[in-house]
Amino acid sequence: MRISSRRLGVYAIALVFAIVMNFTVPRLMPGTPVDAMIAQLGSRATPAAIEAIKARFGAVDAPITIQFVDYLKGLATLDLGVSVKYYPQTVVDVLARSTLWTAFLVITAILFSLLVGVTLGAVAAWRRGGRFDTIVSPLSVVMIAVPPVIVALTTLFVFGVSLRWFPVGYAYDPGLDPGLNFAFVGSVFFHAIMPVLTLSPYLIGEFQTTMRSSMISVLGEDYVTMGRAKGLTSTTVMFGYGARNAMLPVLTNLALMLGAVFGGSIVTEIVFNYPGLGLTLFTASVARDYPVIQGQLLLMTLATLGANLLVDIIYGLVDPRLREIAE
Repeated sequence: MRISSRRLGVYAIALVFAIVMNFTVPRLMPGTPVDAMIAQLGSRATPAAIEAIKARFGAVDAPITIQFVDYLKGLATLDLGVSVKYYPQTVVDVLARSTLWTAFLVITAILFSLLVGVTLGAVAAWRRGGRFDTIVSPLSVVMIAVPPVIVALTTLFVFGVSLRWFPVGYAYDPGLDPGLNFAFVGSVFFHAIMPVLTLSPYLIGEFQTTMRSSMISVLGEDYVTMGRAKGLTSTTVMFGYGARNAMLPVLTNLALMLGAVFGGSIVTEIVFNYPGLGLTLFTASVARDYPVIQGQLLLMTLATLGANLLVDIIYGLVDPRLREIAE
């Protein structure tokens, strides 16, 4: 499977734009965390101490072009600086720890929502106009429209505070030592239930709506009619012939939704105090930890671009007719 040079060029331009914006925007904001640290020193802010702090956090007085070159060198060597909030940890260390939790949360929510949404969409299309369709399809529209913060707060209050079925914070029981054992892994999945349930409604609604529309157009194809003529069961024709060929728009929609998924994960992690990129971004913003903010925004951009590229590749593998030949 090859991707056209034009498509790769679009990804390259998006990456360059993200890097430039990631470098520029923080430098346009008034004040820096280094200024706040120097102000806290008060009378102890000797010239030597000020220079040491500026050098440690990269707040050097240099032309903007030199700063940009140094920034690119740092990206090339994965040197994103030192975190102000989590000093003396580096930005890479902070983001690496948070990325694992966000990746686990997002991937789990996507897989769960994909299974549920595609199944509901296929059945709704198969029984178009029936009672199942008239209930599920409008409900999906409502699920798409409800903001993630409302879902998160409602889930937290109902299942965490009122019913006390699930823990209301953290990624696992603080009393457990992390490791590949049943107690720790079970605690991780148990603590992830409410965050996953918070991210899932929007995804399920999108997948159901897209799958239903695509499935309806597929059901009129000759190979579906042939499957029915062979006497195959409705389930076999529905999923083996219909749903399988109706999945391509769902994959496309998944690529388009990744930005919204990351946005929803940020809100979800803040509400549930989940130690992922969302909570890290929030604490870094409060502390004006610009190195972490820069690194995280760039990481999320790279993740979105990489996921879109992966979907393009999978798209071509699923449907050989759509394979692009490199120009």
